[in-house]
Order: sequence, then structure tokens, then C-alpha cells
Amino acid sequence: MPVDLSGKRIIITGAATGIGRSTALRVSAAGAKIAAFDVNDDDAALTMSDIHESGGDARYWHVDVRDETAVAGAVAAAESWLGGVDVLIHVAGVLQGAGVDLFELPEATWDTVLDINLRGSFTISKYVSGVMKKQGAGVIILTASGAGVMGGSSSFAYGSSKGGVHGLALVMEANLTKYGIRVNDVLPGAVDTPLKVANVEDMHEACGRAGNLEEKISALVSPDEISKVYAFLASDEANMVKGSVRTR
Repeated sequence: MPVDLSGKRIIITGAATGIGRSTALRVSAAGAKIAAFDVNDDDAALTMSDIHESGGDARYWHVDVRDETAVAGAVAAAESWLGGVDVLIHVAGVLQGAGVDLFELPEATWDTVLDINLRGSFTISKYVSGVMKKQGAGVIILTASGAGVMGGSSSFAYGSSKGGVHGLALVMEANLTKYGIRVNDVLPGAVDTPLKVANVEDMHEACGRAGNLEEKISALVSPDEISKVYAFLASDEANMVKGSVRTR
């Protein structure tokens, strides 16, 4: 049965493509009002257009989650426009350094991935949780991964960053519940997103083009399926769900 998000005020990061876009469309269709954050302005415009054409209410902010000033300003503006923030769905992230040996991994790649994935999760959570504390209620959903949590990764930087996001979610869950804030993190599997498709292509090259690239890509799960998990966690029906949720 579809979830009911009528009246929910939701911030979604990474809303331009992939899981973020699918989740934005789904929660909008379920009745939520959406503040969308991303750096991909062109694809974000398409997401906004699709939501508006379907009768939804959404607004876009260009936000680099590494930039604390930008995050603080966008969260304050979104809070004002939304009239509060009930849910944060944080999907924004990158995967770089796939197939690169540890002794060859550039420090710049490590810094970029950790800054966006881990520091970005901290920064957006910092400012949104402040809003939710004032309200005495809220839901924060971070995006980790099986990489760095359940097993390895094609990228040392990515696996480390997502392990860190998972750890952040665990600490937040234990410390924010006293403010009425529920925290979950989702561990998506192999999902058909621009990020994952590029990763599959990179690893196909790194492995000497062994196997059929098209079959590898076609085996990826649709982000529409994963968006159902985020929509459920955003709903009041998930108020008894604690901790991490793994998907295919």
C-alpha cells in the first residue's frame, strides 16, 4: 500500500538524478512538499518540471554539501519556504577511485570523496537537526552502502566514506532521539544510477573488459524500487524502525 506523506516537509539532497530523483518524484506523489538540493542544475530542472507537471510542490536550491555556508543558508531558506522540516533524505554522494590500488590512490581523490560523502552528511545533518530540535520532532535518513559496512568496495575512498556515514548515523541515532529525531541509514545495493553505471564501466575496463558490459548494467536494480524504501522510512508508518536498512 502506498505511503501517505501528506503535509510532510522534506529536504532531499542529490535530487537531480538516480535514487534522489526517484525518491523526490515518489514522495511528491505521496503528498510531500519538497526542497531539493543538488549541484546538477540541468537535471534538477527536469526533476522539478516533472514534479510540477504532476501537481506537486517543490523548489530547488543549488547546494554543494561540502560548503558549510551554502548548506546553512539553503537549510534556513528551505525551512522558511517549507514552514519547517519534517524529514531529511540525504542521498548526495560520489564514487571515485574505483579499481585504483591503495598505493596509487591520489590524495585529491580521497579528499574529494570523503568531503562530499562523509563531511557532507555531517554538515547537512548538523543544520537540519538544529531545525528539528526546535520542533521537537523529525526524521533523518542518510545514505551509506554495503561498501565499508557489510564488505569491501571497488574504491578505498568510497568504502571508507560510506563506512563513516554508517558510523555517523549510529552515533546520531543514539544522541538525537532525546530531541524526538529518528535517524536511519539506507544501504543501497547495485542500483542503476549515473554513479553506479560509471562505476560498472570503470571496473569493466579495470578488469580487462571481461564479461558483457551491457549485461552487467542491465543487472542493476531500478532506483524506483529503492525509492520505495526511502518513502516508507520518511512516513509515520516507519516510526518503530531503528538503524540501518539494506536493499538489493
